[in-house]
Amino acid sequence: MRPILVFQTDFTYKEGAVCAMYGVVKSVDRQLEIIDGTHEIPQYDTWSASYRMYQTMKFWPKGTIFVSVVDPGVGTPRKASVAKTADGYYVVTPDNGSLTHLKKYVGITEIREIDETVNRLRGKNTEGVGIFHGRDLFAYCAAKLASGLIDFEGVGPVYPVEEIIEHTTFEPELANQIVNGILEIDDPNFGNVWTNIPLDLFTRAGFEYGDYLDVTIKHDQEEVFNKRLLFQYSFGFADKGSPMIYNNELMRISLAVNQGSFSKNYKISTGDKWTVHFEKKEV
Repeated sequence: MRPILVFQTDFTYKEGAVCAMYGVVKSVDRQLEIIDGTHEIPQYDTWSASYRMYQTMKFWPKGTIFVSVVDPGVGTPRKASVAKTADGYYVVTPDNGSLTHLKKYVGITEIREIDETVNRLRGKNTEGVGIFHGRDLFAYCAAKLASGLIDFEGVGPVYPVEEIIEHTTFEPELANQIVNGILEIDDPNFGNVWTNIPLDLFTRAGFEYGDYLDVTIKHDQEEVFNKRLLFQYSFGFADKGSPMIYNNELMRISLAVNQGSFSKNYKISTGDKWTVHFEKKEV
């Protein structure tokens, strides 16, 4: 069976970019199956591109090919690549930080730079275009790989995995039953905020569902939030409209408002300047 193609971009559906990419895929092989991951990655945000692939990839059949096009450096010397993960997936993407989470948490066994002399769309008046590699390079090469017109070696020359461009990542800390981390990314539709803290660290700190924990959030070292919140298994254990702590689908500690928006209510965002501190104080 041909691999599925899963696309994510920051293009939205406001114009025809996504449609053009899919047209290229179907022109290579009409039998290829295309699935949308998301086309709502924040503009130019290669961190979010990296995280969203890590969030979803393992739930797809082995061999699925992800095409991630969040490419602020399009047309510049940054590498266009295809990576093979340690658990058997492929990612067609600019090498610009979009592979950070997969490299760190899953592993990348091999990466190849796309050979534009053989794996770039030709004809259709595309030769002089330098700003749409999603269509002319990534979608086209991914379609050739999925259809069997090329194998992984046919993508182009291999280069060292150690040269992959990575964002800086931060490790959570546990000391004296106090857990510290950062607010790593959001759940934009619901306004939840996800930390980089695994549930295991809460368990080691002695925190249990039903506990009330003191939560302090700082932005650039300035305190912006300080409340005692319920830590629970799911949203419905908190009163409607109440803030809470929960364990998200990636087994990471997160903050929410039951049937509300934590980020909007408290004007909280994400990134390495947003730190969070959890402590269970005696009352």
